[in-house]
Amino acid sequence: MPLLNRAIEMQEEVSRWRRHLHENPELMFDVHETAKFVADKLRSFGVDEVATGIGRTGVVGIIRGRHGEGQTVGLRSDMDALPLNEITGKPYASKNAGKMHACGHDGHTAMLLGAAQYLAETRNFKGSVAVIFQPAEEGGGGREMVKEGMMERFAISEVYGMHNTPGLPVGQFAIRKGPIMAATDEFNITIEGRGGHAAQPHRTIDPVVIGAQLVNALQTIVSRGTDPLDSVVLSVTKFHAGDAHNIIPQKAELAGTVRTLRSEMRDFAEKRLREVAEGVATALGAVARVDYDRNYPVTFNHDQETEFAARTAQSVAGSKAVNLEVAPMMAGEDFSYMLEARPGAFMFIGNGESASLHNPAYDFNDDVIPHGISYWVQLAESALPAAS
Repeated sequence: MPLLNRAIEMQEEVSRWRRHLHENPELMFDVHETAKFVADKLRSFGVDEVATGIGRTGVVGIIRGRHGEGQTVGLRSDMDALPLNEITGKPYASKNAGKMHACGHDGHTAMLLGAAQYLAETRNFKGSVAVIFQPAEEGGGGREMVKEGMMERFAISEVYGMHNTPGLPVGQFAIRKGPIMAATDEFNITIEGRGGHAAQPHRTIDPVVIGAQLVNALQTIVSRGTDPLDSVVLSVTKFHAGDAHNIIPQKAELAGTVRTLRSEMRDFAEKRLREVAEGVATALGAVARVDYDRNYPVTFNHDQETEFAARTAQSVAGSKAVNLEVAPMMAGEDFSYMLEARPGAFMFIGNGESASLHNPAYDFNDDVIPHGISYWVQLAESALPAAS
């Protein structure tokens, strides 16, 4: 099945929805107006059940097929924006200072709304489709929806997600089995030394010098402690110490992130980070306290569902337009929680040449809309065939 004619016809209207969302971005779980917009649209389409407040501010719509009862397949998009000031200069640029749809969640939401409208009109499947609009992809909204029992409440048997990718041409898709996005852990290290006069460093235990040593030592966890073929990233992104030119401070604080694709490497990285931080500090007469937070797990695509999603994309775009072995990304994605709860797959869709994600010059490409709608519709109808 190539692009749906109906999806092409819908592009202009869905683009207007997308630009409305882009103009009115909301952050994290505070997506009240966005969720209301979504719920109102779903009701206007005649969706059978519209549940709000799932995972605080998430929305789930249930569309029942006209060929009888069967399993329920979940299709998920995200609604939240990022804390950025937009510089695109577009006529529909953000009206909310310090908030911007710089990751394309406005496009994801609009495409899934378009698919929901089509599926509610045709209902050419057996069973039900759950269209899932989650808050706070940038802050664990997927985890909250799963914890609240969304999968059980709506009897979702498998679940699929999709994200746009700048640099991948419009009309192309990319996927892989197994790890496709990384676990995203965060750490904070406090080094407690002994402060004093900067002219008398011998009377102090300087946490700034110790912190500088530690930044270098932490890099050896990856460069000298892991197989070069294992994907591990350790980045120190904060270093705060002192307030004056002539005072050696009492403490220094470091923070950063660890990204891994395998649970064994996740365990190893946390263990070694603690050992290195505490060891360097002790060797230089200080004390280090490590707070380590395991954030999003690995986004892991299940084999059977990945093959199915890939075939679906190929039916829409052609076999040459679907990369089946895309390299994993070391960014994180909280769709990982849904894939821990149910089998499924996460797909990348091309956004064409654009600024990168999380960039103040980024904008979702509206030419992607008919491709995304066609993929979602074909996925639902193929997963829930009317003849089964």
